[in-house]
Amino acid sequence: MAFFRLCLLILAALALRAESKYVFYNTSGSVVHGKLNVHLVPHTHDDVGWKKTIDMYYVGSNNTIQGACVQNTLDSLIPALLADKNRKFIYVEQAFFQLWWRDQSEAVKNTVKQLVSSGQLEFVNGGMSMHDEAASHYIDMIDQTTLGHRFIKEEFNITPRVGWQIDPFGHSAVQAYLLGAEVGFDSLFFARIDYQDRAKRTNERGLEVIWQASKSLGSSARIFAGAFPEGYNPPMGFNFEVNDDLYLIVQDDINLRDYNLEERVSDFVAQALSQANITRTNHIMWTMGQDFGYQYAQTWFRNMDKLIHYDGRVNALYSTPSFYTDAKFAAKESWPLKTNDFFPYADNADAYWTGYFTSRPALKRYVRLLSGYYLAARQLEFFRGRGIAGPSTDTLADALAVAQHHDAVSGTEQQHVADDYVERLSTGYKEAEEIVAASLACMLESKSISGCGSPMIKIQQANKNQKMGLYPTCPLLNISYCPPTEVDLSLGKKLVVVVYNSLGWKRVDVIKIPVINENVTVRDSSGKEIKSQLLPVINASIAIRNYYAVAYEGKASQSHVTPKYWLAFTASVPPLGFSTYAVSWTKRAAATLVTPTSYKFGSKNHSIEIGSGNLKLVYSGNEGKLAQYINSKSSIKASVEQSYSYYAGHDGSENSETGGTFQTPLTVLRGPLYDEVHHRINSWIYQITRVYKEKEHAEVEFTVGPIPIDDGVGKEIITQIKTTMKSNRTFYTDSNGRDFLERIRDYRADWDLEVNQPVAGNYYPVNLGIYMKDNSTELSILVDRSVGGSSIADGQLELMLHRFVLPFL
Repeated sequence: MAFFRLCLLILAALALRAESKYVFYNTSGSVVHGKLNVHLVPHTHDDVGWKKTIDMYYVGSNNTIQGACVQNTLDSLIPALLADKNRKFIYVEQAFFQLWWRDQSEAVKNTVKQLVSSGQLEFVNGGMSMHDEAASHYIDMIDQTTLGHRFIKEEFNITPRVGWQIDPFGHSAVQAYLLGAEVGFDSLFFARIDYQDRAKRTNERGLEVIWQASKSLGSSARIFAGAFPEGYNPPMGFNFEVNDDLYLIVQDDINLRDYNLEERVSDFVAQALSQANITRTNHIMWTMGQDFGYQYAQTWFRNMDKLIHYDGRVNALYSTPSFYTDAKFAAKESWPLKTNDFFPYADNADAYWTGYFTSRPALKRYVRLLSGYYLAARQLEFFRGRGIAGPSTDTLADALAVAQHHDAVSGTEQQHVADDYVERLSTGYKEAEEIVAASLACMLESKSISGCGSPMIKIQQANKNQKMGLYPTCPLLNISYCPPTEVDLSLGKKLVVVVYNSLGWKRVDVIKIPVINENVTVRDSSGKEIKSQLLPVINASIAIRNYYAVAYEGKASQSHVTPKYWLAFTASVPPLGFSTYAVSWTKRAAATLVTPTSYKFGSKNHSIEIGSGNLKLVYSGNEGKLAQYINSKSSIKASVEQSYSYYAGHDGSENSETGGTFQTPLTVLRGPLYDEVHHRINSWIYQITRVYKEKEHAEVEFTVGPIPIDDGVGKEIITQIKTTMKSNRTFYTDSNGRDFLERIRDYRADWDLEVNQPVAGNYYPVNLGIYMKDNSTELSILVDRSVGGSSIADGQLELMLHRFVLPFL
């Protein structure tokens, strides 16, 4: 009889709702002690380029590729928030928000400022993009975050409190302490961690931790961090994007046939309780959003309103990550301590996200190159004085900021999107180039940096000189292309080379430029002759030069003269200063002309030694392979071998990591400044090794590609350095170019690793360098761009240089 009365009560309540044409949903809420508090955090994840370009994503074009329009999201979000003061939303990517902001009226801007001030709209992370954590250098991470934070501070007078790195494919130590705790964030949240790590943490209620990622900074670098239980989408069945296949509404109108209120609320409670079982404290977070969500924001809020309104068994409330963090702190719970980082990351046993450490190596190099150029350009812009109108470094700053996105420098974007990033970077460089040229002209005329800020007449004259082409730069030296230096000096012309040092300490380095004359001399600003050498430009470089120069310039070279030589000389430049050098023709051979000596396999020479200083490399005359490394200054004499091989791209089978090695004939060029060894590895790999007289490291330059795929096999090209060192499974890789972290092969400090992929599972991001050591020796490799690296066997280091992976079905 009691059951019958209960049914009557429910029916009466439902009948009451059916009679009403309007239901007021009570969405007010705060933390309730003694109940499970479900923090609903509305958000959207808007990739700053991925399947579509930034602009395509913003305006919603090319929806056959992906249905996404950020403009619609932000347009629909504001009225949805205004409709209920309890609703909240967080936004991340400032590259999109700033595009939208510039098109808004003052009335809309004032409304948005009120929403931000009241806490309904909260900016998290605050950078221009959600940067990658493997392939981004820490300087670039700081720069792109600063751009976003500066805008938020200027427009809204607030500072973001929370790090929100929900989509990068693994998480770095530098992100935790430098771009987390040191930025002033109270917490850091993310989604992607290794599947084995997630399973263990889930069982131990350890998905949320105190992350202390820096040994040197100690407890001051600690930050509260949390990994979501299952990605950054809502729990299954609670995705409310109107055009999503999984869209299932909460229907509370009894007059409609798809009424499902009790069922949906019960499912909501059940999933909340399930998550509570793996989470410490009585607070859980539901990430209520998805990629490019809220294009019609009302659909999300309408359904969340009902979940908050109807159920009393748990306390559901609109929340933000900062509010959630405050609730966690107030609970006074103890948390597991996490050190080091979250690399490498794997979805499952055969899905390690480590190949992207190397993907699109040319883009990675371009980003790194322009990052350094941007530093110098900003300094010169400051010394010269920044005008209200005219070119600035802002365009390059914006391009570099979006290039740090986790689908940009990572190389995981589609080809047309990669092309768009490169075009943006090139446009930014061209504008910054004007700044650099004008500033250098100003400094040369004033004879110093300090005298370049005024008077204005010097700036105007410098601008005039720059427009006349008197101070051009050479961005294509990597393909032996520099028209300003490829002039016939025998006709009486003189070439002036200006070298600028953007670092805070003196630099002495070898400068190389392509020239067409043989009899040349180099003098410094005092007229003193500088020791120099000429090396022939190899035919392989000429072929690359001709092809890519046309692609870059958009037209064929106007010069019919091809440079014959690389002119090399040593430049000494003061900190934050410049030096000038004059190159001119001379009747006598001032620069040493270096002639090549070829060595073939089976040479009767037992060894081939290069290097005229403390450092020497010894090659086997029989095989043409690197055999020995000798440093007379540090008394090191060690066996060293280098080889190339490849891993076959994943074809869906359980074991796809195979490959072959290549043998290499060599050509040697010996000069007074440095020696070169040229290897033609095969038809698509060429390597040059340089040993400088005044330096104690070898420099290796390689050209890889196009990678052949005629055999239907994708290839991941690696180079290996083998020694006799007893490294005991241990090696070290950097974290975003800052700290070095210890890595142990087939080992994870946080869980007992089940080894399924012995190669991919041991690869780590290398942004600055990788090294190994034993009791007496250390071998270090520094890189000029981010790559993947590992030590697959004791005494051995390897780097992945390039990759071409074919799709499989």
